Amino acid sequence: MTRTSPWPKTVFGVLLRDPRPEDVDVIADFRNAPEVNRWMVRTYVEPAVLRAEWLAVPTSETDYSCVAEVSGELAGLGFLDIVDGLGQPGVPRGTDALIGYMVRPGFEGRGVATATARGVLAAAFEDLGLRRVTAGCYAANVASARVLEKVGMRRERHGIADSWHAELGWIDGDEYGLLAHEWPGLR
Repeated sequence: MTRTSPWPKTVFGVLLRDPRPEDVDVIADFRNAPEVNRWMVRTYVEPAVLRAEWLAVPTSETDYSCVAEVSGELAGLGFLDIVDGLGQPGVPRGTDALIGYMVRPGFEGRGVATATARGVLAAAFEDLGLRRVTAGCYAANVASARVLEKVGMRRERHGIADSWHAELGWIDGDEYGLLAHEWPGLR
């Protein structure tokens, strides 16, 4: 199978594009910052691992992550990983995706997360033809929940003390979802 990238795509003035080798140092500068990672499950990524992961994105058959750029500056990251749906033997493979986003310090409150979330949803449904997209967040991360709801995702699950947080211990987690047939009304 030959990969066709859904990028570039501009959403609300934010350019979403494939990562380039020169982006990796900028990503590494903010990816492991405590203020960025407070609500991330993976709170630290070894720089060599981070570099290898981002350099592999443009050739991956399942990772369609992107960088978000505002006025020529890297402003954040969008995550889009194709996964298999749950089910019995014979379930179709590669029909679903997990999405996420991360905003670089200094770009908060400028719509980067919302534009990135909307862009990865558009890529998942319009470009990749996926069936279902999910995203998770800690229930206490009100800003992330607001972004997911703003782009039309619905909260489908609220888990009680199901998520480990390095500072807060066991806390509640939420999962949001959206189906392909719901997307056209949200464009």
